[in-house]
Amino acid sequence: MTLRLAFMGTPDFALPTLAAIAGAGHEVAAVYTQQPRKGGRGMGERPSPVHQRAEELGIEVRAPASLRPDAEQAGFAALGLDVAVVVAYGLILPPPVLAAPVHGCLNLHPSLLPRWRGAAPIQRAVMAGDRETGVMAMRMDEGLDTGPVCLAERVAIGRDTTAGELHDELAARGAVLMLRALVDLESGRLECRAQDTGGVTYAAKIGKSEARIGFSRPAAAVHDLIRSLSPAPGAWFEATAGEAPLRLKVLRSQPAAGSGVPGTILDGEFTVACGEGAVRLALVQRAGKAPVSGAEFLRGARLAPGARVG
Repeated sequence: MTLRLAFMGTPDFALPTLAAIAGAGHEVAAVYTQQPRKGGRGMGERPSPVHQRAEELGIEVRAPASLRPDAEQAGFAALGLDVAVVVAYGLILPPPVLAAPVHGCLNLHPSLLPRWRGAAPIQRAVMAGDRETGVMAMRMDEGLDTGPVCLAERVAIGRDTTAGELHDELAARGAVLMLRALVDLESGRLECRAQDTGGVTYAAKIGKSEARIGFSRPAAAVHDLIRSLSPAPGAWFEATAGEAPLRLKVLRSQPAAGSGVPGTILDGEFTVACGEGAVRLALVQRAGKAPVSGAEFLRGARLAPGARVG
């Protein structure tokens, strides 16, 4: 038995689930994704990762600017769906869209709800120093990630795990979890329970100003910031090497022994003093350059212990 469904997603995170659903033999009537955006050197329009993969799979792609117009809602309803699967789609689903499939809409969310509802749950979990997160299949309602949870899997977060690494693990595990949810839905065994009312937190979109490293903070917080924004958008600071300051992105770090005035380089391994303790900048990158080790950057930039960055 297979389900007739629509898949609704946009970024790389959604790709494993789309591939798993297509591979399991479900009938994907259409893929909904966000409209192409300008990017790259020529600033040409780029279709989303989900758009590209759907075309490779030979699935009809729809990329409306909004699902609020009556015509879009009528077109969605006309698909005659059993269910819609939503993974990081990025557009609001109005009530008529939520209600159109026979079994409603199932969403895959990368956190342990109700913790980290919202736009950036993976980055926020790492930034907060959480030691555990997870992925959940839930029934969607009109709220922001407030629907009842059907299935969940917990995932440990290592002390040096980056958001990029966690993203890939949750995407892979989430694909398996959503397939399980669809199997249970087909057999009538899918049970969903309301979320807890306590412990609600919101994962706001990462603001540009948050990415700048403030070495006056404790080393643990600096380390968590760096790994939460690696590989993108990347936590950064400025260093003066020559006449003009340059912006340096940090992709890897480790808490380290040492102390001093915050922002002071303590050794040739690019250990920098923080408000409490120190952090070693293990992998750094200048704009337009390949990543290099912190020690290699210091040698090339002729920055010596005692210099200040920030």
